[in-house]
Amino acid sequence: MPVPETVDLGGFSTAAGGSQRLTGHLARPETAGPRPGVVVVHEALGVDDVMLRQTERLARAGYLALMPDLFTQGGARRCLVPTMRAALSGQGRAYQDIAAARTFLAEHADCTGAVGIIGFCMGGSFALMAAGKGSFGAASANYGILPKDLDAALAGACPIVASYGGRDRMLKGAAERLDAALERLGVVHDVKEYPQAGHSFLNDAATGPRPLRPLMRVAGMGPDPEAAADAWRRIETFFDNHLKDTES
Repeated sequence: MPVPETVDLGGFSTAAGGSQRLTGHLARPETAGPRPGVVVVHEALGVDDVMLRQTERLARAGYLALMPDLFTQGGARRCLVPTMRAALSGQGRAYQDIAAARTFLAEHADCTGAVGIIGFCMGGSFALMAAGKGSFGAASANYGILPKDLDAALAGACPIVASYGGRDRMLKGAAERLDAALERLGVVHDVKEYPQAGHSFLNDAATGPRPLRPLMRVAGMGPDPEAAADAWRRIETFFDNHLKDTES
């Protein structure tokens, strides 16, 4: 199993105008490369075992997967609010840190130069905004809050695969609005809502403070293995078509 290794991204992020300190978690495919890369953007809870396993899963699918820790400089308590604001505004240090992770992958000897991005929860919002910035070959946004001005944020975006849960009370109608916007803009896309699933349904275990987990389940948050299996199938097929098929 590809176990992520911790890498120092500080030089790349500083050069990009981002954090002076930035660490990342890199998972390599077990088979010989070079392979396409994928930047993994974590949930609002930060880097944890669940997010590391998501990174490992992408490596098993044949991608050089790198998850930058957006809370490296300051910790989650100090970084969460400004990072969430950045996710929704399209501006902020976190975008330079994500760009640093992309550069690290693109320049890595084991990477083909094709790089995608995937995000979960808060990371899903980053993936959507980054898709419209022109630097990624494909994006996967999973239950991320939509930009206020979808047309402005996603005009000219790279291909996007997105997944939402019908029981996600925070994101009612998000899948339908995103699908309509991408269709209107002519962006290649695959957007699906899973009626039985809630927020964070791609996780393979419950996350968050243990005392709050029962309330989170009542709110429809947490794993849904059936929906997750289908969503991962769609993500991997989409990335294969738009990243692996463009290998030079």
